[in-house]
Amino acid sequence: MSEVPQNKQERSLGELFADLGREFSTLIRQEMNLFKTEMSQKAADAGKKAGMVAVGGALAYAGLLALLAAVILGLWQAGLSPWLAALLVGLVVTGAGGFLAYSGLQSLKKESLAPEQTIETLKEDAAWARQQTRQRG
Repeated sequence: MSEVPQNKQERSLGELFADLGREFSTLIRQEMNLFKTEMSQKAADAGKKAGMVAVGGALAYAGLLALLAAVILGLWQAGLSPWLAALLVGLVVTGAGGFLAYSGLQSLKKESLAPEQTIETLKEDAAWARQQTRQRG
């Protein structure tokens, strides 16, 4: 094998490291953009699910009011019809509200707020950088 002059070899390594630095900088900017996009999507999803919890809570509150009306009507009038009607409506509304609130909470618990795509691409980028270092070194 022929020997490469020292100046030529140092210059090539310097250029290679400069290229690697530029590529790494571009990569970091792209990863930050991916991170921002992914976190925005996750925040929007969490907001929608929190809204579902709020609607469920409002329905449960309306159910509570209907149940209170049923108790009032039941005590005020010893008749079965108005009290039973208000009680049934109150139970249905409370059940629907409880179901919505429970569903929303379960969805929020399953939601991962970690930027999964960004983490995965960072792992790929690290493997790429190791490979580039080995090839150029």
